Amino acid sequence: MRRRTKRPVAPLPQRDGIDPVRLRLPEEAAGDGWATVGEYLRARFGGAVGDARVRAMVRDGRFVGGDGRPVREDEPYAAGTYLWYHRDFPAEERVPFEIGVVHRDERIVVVDKPHFLATMPRGRHVTETALARLRRELGLPQLQPAHRLDRLTAGLVLFVVRPEDRGAYQTLFRDRLVGKEYEAVAPYDPGVALPVTVRSRIVKERGVIAAREEPGEPNSESRIELVERRGGLGRYRLLPRTGRTHQLRVHMNSLGLPILHDPVYPVVLEDGPEDYARPLQLLARVLEFTDPVTGAPLRFESGLRLSGTD
Repeated sequence: MRRRTKRPVAPLPQRDGIDPVRLRLPEEAAGDGWATVGEYLRARFGGAVGDARVRAMVRDGRFVGGDGRPVREDEPYAAGTYLWYHRDFPAEERVPFEIGVVHRDERIVVVDKPHFLATMPRGRHVTETALARLRRELGLPQLQPAHRLDRLTAGLVLFVVRPEDRGAYQTLFRDRLVGKEYEAVAPYDPGVALPVTVRSRIVKERGVIAAREEPGEPNSESRIELVERRGGLGRYRLLPRTGRTHQLRVHMNSLGLPILHDPVYPVVLEDGPEDYARPLQLLARVLEFTDPVTGAPLRFESGLRLSGTD
């Protein structure tokens, strides 16, 4: 069995709740004619930002070695050496909603993530994410999510305080040992018989916004229940058995009950400024599980509510 190599500790602190990037000088590069670290960095990043920019970053001490010392332009290339640096991020519009802390102890933090806020850095959402905000606001630099909630969905997200505990909580989600309950507001249709369990095969391609259903062995399952009706809208309880990307949104749409203010299902709308007055009416309302460390049964309920039927 191959022994896992211990990850080197970053010599740079986080910036805006974001870890520095770790870069390993590749072994094969030793014979590629890069005599210095500066030559390699220009070859690696020059095409994206320009040689002048790379030189300026090196000159300003932006790249550091394991001892925290800035590397020099003429420093001899040493295969296998680790470097760290912080990326430059464009300014991000602040999502104008706060994160509510539902529970906090020495192992976990359970929060109410607002609509429009990504769980963790991805794509153009980096510093303005729940993870980055919580690290800054709670002073917990090693905080990590145990699972992920879609950016447009609000509600409960579980974060783990200590890296050594993360695997145990992630395993709960992987092995479907977490009870999840969602709430949604969508059109009411008396012709749709509820409750119903929807099973289908969902495929989500990288770079394509919308997931799709296709023939084949089902890989997703959701139970849909009507809680109440108000005029032409209904409030629904959604109980996902699996966790495919956009699963609940896809299943509600397949029933002819697309969730209110969904910009993807049934039609992908053009990308534009966020309309904070029209959040997707989907809420992760309940998380329930047995704590893998203490063995205690835990149940958390969101303090948020959907506005669609108000």
